Amino acid sequence: MKPKFLFYIGLGILLFSSCTNKDGDYDASGSFEATEIIVSSEASGKIKYLTIMEGQQLEKSEPVGLIDTTQLYLQKMNLLSNVKGVRAQQPNITAQTASIKEQINTMEREKQRVTNLIKANAATQKQLDDINGQMEVLQKQLSASESTLQKSSQNITAQSSAMDIQIEQIEDRLQKSIIRSPIKGTVLNKYAEEGELANMGTPLFKIADINNMTLRVYVTNDQLSSIKLNDKIQVYVDQGTEDSDNKKMYEGVVTWISDKSEFTPKTIQTKNERANLVYAMKVSVKNDGYLKIGMYGEVKFN
Repeated sequence: MKPKFLFYIGLGILLFSSCTNKDGDYDASGSFEATEIIVSSEASGKIKYLTIMEGQQLEKSEPVGLIDTTQLYLQKMNLLSNVKGVRAQQPNITAQTASIKEQINTMEREKQRVTNLIKANAATQKQLDDINGQMEVLQKQLSASESTLQKSSQNITAQSSAMDIQIEQIEDRLQKSIIRSPIKGTVLNKYAEEGELANMGTPLFKIADINNMTLRVYVTNDQLSSIKLNDKIQVYVDQGTEDSDNKKMYEGVVTWISDKSEFTPKTIQTKNERANLVYAMKVSVKNDGYLKIGMYGEVKFN
Protein backbone atom coordinates (compact mmCIF):
# COMPACT_ATOMS: atom_id res chain seq x y z
CA MET A 1 0.00 0.00 0.00
CA LYS A 2 2.80 2.35 0.79
CA PRO A 3 4.47 2.23 -2.69
CA LYS A 4 1.06 2.79 -4.28
CA PHE A 5 0.44 5.78 -2.00
CA LEU A 6 3.80 7.30 -2.92
CA PHE A 7 2.99 6.77 -6.61
CA TYR A 8 -0.18 8.87 -6.35
CA ILE A 9 1.62 11.58 -4.45
CA GLY A 10 4.31 11.74 -7.15
CA LEU A 11 1.66 11.83 -9.88
CA GLY A 12 -0.11 14.72 -8.12
CA ILE A 13 3.12 16.68 -7.85
CA LEU A 14 3.81 16.07 -11.54
CA LEU A 15 0.36 17.28 -12.59
CA PHE A 16 0.63 20.33 -10.38
CA SER A 17 4.03 21.11 -11.82
CA SER A 18 2.65 20.71 -15.35
CA CYS A 19 -0.20 23.13 -14.67
CA THR A 20 2.17 25.61 -13.12
CA ASN A 21 4.45 25.52 -16.13
CA LYS A 22 1.54 25.93 -18.48
CA ASP A 23 0.44 29.05 -16.67
CA GLY A 24 3.98 30.31 -16.70
CA ASP A 25 4.33 30.15 -20.49
CA TYR A 26 3.44 33.81 -20.73
CA ASP A 27 4.75 36.90 -18.96
CA ALA A 28 1.58 38.99 -18.86
CA SER A 29 -1.99 38.99 -20.14
CA GLY A 30 -4.81 41.35 -20.95
CA SER A 31 -7.58 42.08 -23.42
CA PHE A 32 -7.61 43.56 -26.91
CA GLU A 33 -8.81 47.08 -27.59
CA ALA A 34 -9.33 49.13 -30.72
CA THR A 35 -9.70 52.81 -31.56
CA GLU A 36 -13.46 53.30 -31.17
CA ILE A 37 -15.22 56.51 -32.23
CA ILE A 38 -18.85 57.43 -31.71
CA VAL A 39 -19.82 59.54 -34.72
CA SER A 40 -22.32 62.26 -33.78
CA SER A 41 -24.36 64.61 -35.90
CA GLU A 42 -22.72 67.97 -36.62
CA ALA A 43 -26.01 69.47 -37.84
CA SER A 44 -29.65 69.58 -36.77
CA GLY A 45 -32.46 68.28 -38.95
CA LYS A 46 -34.14 65.20 -40.33
CA ILE A 47 -31.86 62.36 -41.43
CA LYS A 48 -32.45 62.05 -45.17
CA TYR A 49 -30.52 58.79 -45.37
CA LEU A 50 -27.95 56.77 -43.41
CA THR A 51 -26.69 53.88 -45.54
CA ILE A 52 -24.64 51.86 -43.11
CA MET A 53 -24.96 48.42 -41.53
CA GLU A 54 -23.27 46.95 -38.51
CA GLY A 55 -20.15 45.11 -39.60
CA GLN A 56 -19.76 47.26 -42.72
CA GLN A 57 -16.26 48.35 -43.68
CA LEU A 58 -15.88 52.09 -44.31
CA GLU A 59 -13.08 54.19 -45.76
CA LYS A 60 -11.88 57.39 -44.13
CA SER A 61 -14.08 60.40 -45.09
CA GLU A 62 -16.51 58.13 -46.93
CA PRO A 63 -20.00 59.76 -47.06
CA VAL A 64 -22.63 57.49 -45.51
CA GLY A 65 -25.56 59.79 -44.76
CA LEU A 66 -27.11 63.25 -45.01
CA ILE A 67 -29.00 65.64 -42.73
CA ASP A 68 -31.71 67.67 -44.50
CA THR A 69 -30.08 70.82 -45.96
CA THR A 70 -33.06 72.47 -47.69
CA GLN A 71 -33.18 75.55 -45.45
CA LEU A 72 -29.41 76.01 -45.53
CA TYR A 73 -29.43 75.82 -49.33
CA LEU A 74 -32.16 78.48 -49.55
CA GLN A 75 -30.22 80.75 -47.18
CA LYS A 76 -27.16 80.36 -49.37
CA MET A 77 -29.11 81.22 -52.55
CA ASN A 78 -30.56 84.33 -50.86
CA LEU A 79 -27.11 85.54 -49.82
CA LEU A 80 -25.67 84.93 -53.27
CA SER A 81 -28.46 87.04 -54.75
CA ASN A 82 -27.83 89.84 -52.23
CA VAL A 83 -24.10 89.79 -52.94
CA LYS A 84 -24.78 90.13 -56.64
CA GLY A 85 -27.01 93.17 -55.97
CA VAL A 86 -24.47 94.83 -53.68
CA ARG A 87 -21.60 94.33 -56.12
CA ALA A 88 -23.69 95.86 -58.91
CA GLN A 89 -23.60 99.13 -56.92
CA GLN A 90 -19.81 99.20 -57.01
CA PRO A 91 -18.85 102.61 -58.53
CA ASN A 92 -16.59 102.81 -61.56
CA ILE A 93 -14.25 105.51 -60.32
CA THR A 94 -12.42 105.84 -63.62
CA ALA A 95 -15.61 106.29 -65.65
CA GLN A 96 -17.28 108.62 -63.17
CA THR A 97 -14.27 110.96 -63.00
CA ALA A 98 -13.46 110.87 -66.71
CA SER A 99 -15.44 114.06 -67.45
CA ILE A 100 -13.57 116.15 -64.89
CA LYS A 101 -10.23 114.76 -66.03
CA GLU A 102 -11.09 115.67 -69.63
CA GLN A 103 -11.92 119.24 -68.56
CA ILE A 104 -8.58 119.47 -66.78
CA ASN A 105 -6.77 118.23 -69.90
CA THR A 106 -8.61 120.84 -71.98
CA MET A 107 -7.58 123.56 -69.55
CA GLU A 108 -3.97 122.32 -69.69
CA ARG A 109 -3.98 122.81 -73.46
CA GLU A 110 -5.62 126.22 -73.13
CA LYS A 111 -3.04 127.26 -70.56
CA GLN A 112 -0.23 126.28 -72.92
CA ARG A 113 -1.87 128.26 -75.75
CA VAL A 114 -2.31 131.39 -73.62
CA THR A 115 1.26 131.12 -72.36
CA ASN A 116 2.50 131.13 -75.95
CA LEU A 117 0.29 134.12 -76.76
CA ILE A 118 1.65 136.05 -73.78
CA LYS A 119 5.16 135.52 -75.13
CA ALA A 120 3.95 137.03 -78.43
CA ASN A 121 2.20 139.90 -76.60
CA ALA A 122 -1.14 138.61 -77.95
CA ALA A 123 -2.72 137.74 -74.56
CA THR A 124 -2.79 139.16 -71.06
CA GLN A 125 -1.62 137.76 -67.74
CA LYS A 126 -5.22 137.96 -66.47
CA GLN A 127 -6.30 135.39 -69.03
CA LEU A 128 -3.60 133.02 -67.77
CA ASP A 129 -4.60 133.64 -64.15
CA ASP A 130 -8.22 132.88 -64.95
CA ILE A 131 -7.21 129.58 -66.53
CA ASN A 132 -5.09 128.64 -63.50
CA GLY A 133 -8.02 129.42 -61.21
CA GLN A 134 -10.37 127.23 -63.24
CA MET A 135 -7.82 124.40 -63.20
CA GLU A 136 -7.50 124.65 -59.42
CA VAL A 137 -11.28 124.39 -59.02
CA LEU A 138 -11.40 121.35 -61.31
CA GLN A 139 -8.57 119.65 -59.39
CA LYS A 140 -10.46 120.10 -56.11
CA GLN A 141 -13.63 118.73 -57.70
CA LEU A 142 -11.69 115.71 -58.98
CA SER A 143 -10.13 115.06 -55.56
CA ALA A 144 -13.48 115.33 -53.76
CA SER A 145 -15.21 113.10 -56.30
CA GLU A 146 -12.49 110.44 -56.10
CA SER A 147 -12.59 110.50 -52.28
CA THR A 148 -16.39 110.08 -52.19
CA LEU A 149 -16.36 107.31 -54.77
CA GLN A 150 -13.45 105.55 -53.02
CA LYS A 151 -15.30 105.52 -49.68
CA SER A 152 -18.44 104.23 -51.38
CA SER A 153 -16.41 101.50 -53.05
CA GLN A 154 -14.77 100.47 -49.76
CA ASN A 155 -18.16 100.35 -48.03
CA ILE A 156 -19.63 98.14 -50.75
CA THR A 157 -16.53 95.91 -50.68
CA ALA A 158 -16.90 95.51 -46.90
CA GLN A 159 -20.58 94.56 -47.26
CA SER A 160 -19.72 92.09 -49.99
CA SER A 161 -16.93 90.53 -47.90
CA ALA A 162 -19.25 90.15 -44.90
CA MET A 163 -21.77 88.34 -47.10
CA ASP A 164 -19.00 86.14 -48.51
CA ILE A 165 -18.11 85.11 -44.94
CA GLN A 166 -21.77 84.29 -44.24
CA ILE A 167 -21.86 82.17 -47.41
CA GLU A 168 -18.72 80.32 -46.29
CA GLN A 169 -20.31 79.68 -42.90
CA ILE A 170 -23.39 78.20 -44.57
CA GLU A 171 -21.17 76.17 -46.88
CA ASP A 172 -19.38 74.79 -43.82
CA ARG A 173 -22.74 73.83 -42.30
CA LEU A 174 -23.74 72.20 -45.58
CA GLN A 175 -20.56 70.13 -45.54
CA LYS A 176 -21.15 69.14 -41.92
CA SER A 177 -24.64 67.97 -42.90
CA ILE A 178 -22.93 65.20 -44.87
CA ILE A 179 -22.32 62.28 -42.49
CA ARG A 180 -18.84 60.86 -43.08
CA SER A 181 -16.69 58.17 -41.53
CA PRO A 182 -13.86 59.81 -39.54
CA ILE A 183 -11.55 56.80 -39.89
CA LYS A 184 -11.10 53.65 -41.91
CA GLY A 185 -12.77 50.94 -39.90
CA THR A 186 -15.74 48.72 -39.17
CA VAL A 187 -19.19 49.84 -38.03
CA LEU A 188 -19.83 48.37 -34.58
CA ASN A 189 -23.22 49.89 -33.73
CA LYS A 190 -25.84 51.95 -35.52
CA TYR A 191 -27.85 54.31 -33.30
CA ALA A 192 -30.05 56.26 -35.75
CA GLU A 193 -32.23 55.56 -38.77
CA GLU A 194 -33.44 57.42 -41.84
CA GLY A 195 -36.31 59.81 -41.09
CA GLU A 196 -35.34 60.43 -37.46
CA LEU A 197 -34.77 63.97 -36.22
CA ALA A 198 -31.16 64.54 -35.23
CA ASN A 199 -29.84 67.38 -33.13
CA MET A 200 -26.25 68.55 -33.06
CA GLY A 201 -24.35 65.96 -31.01
CA THR A 202 -26.85 63.12 -31.52
CA PRO A 203 -24.94 59.78 -31.71
CA LEU A 204 -25.36 58.18 -35.13
CA PHE A 205 -23.03 55.18 -35.15
CA LYS A 206 -19.88 53.72 -33.60
CA ILE A 207 -16.89 52.76 -35.70
CA ALA A 208 -13.60 51.10 -34.77
CA ASP A 209 -10.28 50.53 -36.49
CA ILE A 210 -10.02 46.76 -35.98
CA ASN A 211 -7.23 46.33 -38.50
CA ASN A 212 -4.80 47.56 -35.86
CA MET A 213 -5.58 46.14 -32.44
CA THR A 214 -4.02 47.04 -29.10
CA LEU A 215 -3.45 44.56 -26.31
CA ARG A 216 -3.40 46.23 -22.90
CA VAL A 217 -1.39 44.22 -20.40
CA TYR A 218 0.09 44.88 -16.95
CA VAL A 219 3.67 44.13 -15.97
CA THR A 220 5.50 44.14 -12.67
CA ASN A 221 8.37 46.39 -11.75
CA ASP A 222 10.84 43.53 -12.26
CA GLN A 223 9.55 42.94 -15.80
CA LEU A 224 9.49 46.64 -16.60
CA SER A 225 13.26 46.90 -16.35
CA SER A 226 13.68 44.63 -19.38
CA ILE A 227 11.07 46.31 -21.61
CA LYS A 228 11.29 49.46 -23.67
CA LEU A 229 9.23 51.19 -26.33
CA ASN A 230 9.23 49.64 -29.84
CA ASP A 231 10.31 46.26 -28.48
CA LYS A 232 8.93 43.35 -30.51
CA ILE A 233 7.20 40.73 -28.38
CA GLN A 234 5.18 37.58 -28.97
CA VAL A 235 1.41 37.70 -28.50
CA TYR A 236 -0.63 34.52 -28.06
CA VAL A 237 -4.38 34.01 -28.49
CA ASP A 238 -6.48 30.88 -27.93
CA GLN A 239 -7.76 29.38 -31.17
CA GLY A 240 -10.96 28.14 -29.59
CA THR A 241 -9.96 24.47 -29.45
CA GLU A 242 -10.09 22.16 -26.45
CA ASP A 243 -6.32 21.99 -26.49
CA SER A 244 -5.25 24.93 -24.35
CA ASP A 245 -1.71 24.62 -25.72
CA ASN A 246 -2.93 25.32 -29.25
CA LYS A 247 -2.46 29.09 -29.39
CA LYS A 248 -2.13 31.44 -32.33
CA MET A 249 0.93 33.66 -32.27
CA TYR A 250 1.23 37.26 -33.47
CA GLU A 251 4.10 39.68 -33.47
CA GLY A 252 3.42 42.76 -31.37
CA VAL A 253 5.19 46.05 -30.80
CA VAL A 254 5.28 47.90 -27.49
CA THR A 255 3.78 51.33 -28.26
CA TRP A 256 3.15 52.74 -24.77
CA ILE A 257 4.27 52.13 -21.21
CA SER A 258 2.65 53.94 -18.31
CA ASP A 259 4.94 56.07 -16.17
CA LYS A 260 2.77 55.48 -13.11
CA SER A 261 2.13 52.28 -11.20
CA GLU A 262 -1.31 51.11 -10.12
CA PHE A 263 -2.84 48.29 -8.12
CA THR A 264 -3.29 45.06 -10.05
CA PRO A 265 -6.77 44.99 -11.68
CA LYS A 266 -8.87 42.08 -10.40
CA THR A 267 -9.40 40.70 -13.90
CA ILE A 268 -5.72 40.75 -14.82
CA GLN A 269 -3.16 38.06 -14.14
CA THR A 270 0.55 38.69 -14.07
CA LYS A 271 3.44 36.29 -13.94
CA ASN A 272 3.95 37.24 -10.33
CA GLU A 273 0.43 37.41 -8.96
CA ARG A 274 1.78 38.48 -5.58
CA ALA A 275 2.76 41.86 -7.03
CA ASN A 276 0.31 44.51 -5.89
CA LEU A 277 1.62 47.33 -8.07
CA VAL A 278 1.88 46.97 -11.84
CA TYR A 279 2.42 49.16 -14.89
CA ALA A 280 0.00 49.30 -17.83
CA MET A 281 1.48 48.65 -21.25
CA LYS A 282 0.02 48.70 -24.77
CA VAL A 283 1.10 46.29 -27.48
CA SER A 284 0.12 47.02 -31.08
CA VAL A 285 -0.87 43.97 -33.13
CA LYS A 286 -1.79 43.78 -36.81
CA ASN A 287 -5.16 42.05 -37.09
CA ASP A 288 -5.63 39.27 -39.61
CA GLY A 289 -9.38 39.24 -39.02
CA TYR A 290 -9.30 36.75 -36.16
CA LEU A 291 -8.74 39.21 -33.28
CA LYS A 292 -11.84 40.75 -31.69
CA ILE A 293 -12.37 43.60 -29.24
CA GLY A 294 -12.35 42.24 -25.69
CA MET A 295 -10.59 39.01 -26.66
CA TYR A 296 -8.10 37.67 -24.11
CA GLY A 297 -4.43 37.66 -25.06
CA GLU A 298 -1.09 36.74 -23.53
CA VAL A 299 2.39 38.08 -24.20
CA LYS A 300 5.84 36.63 -23.93
CA PHE A 301 8.86 38.90 -23.91
CA ASN A 302 11.65 37.90 -26.27
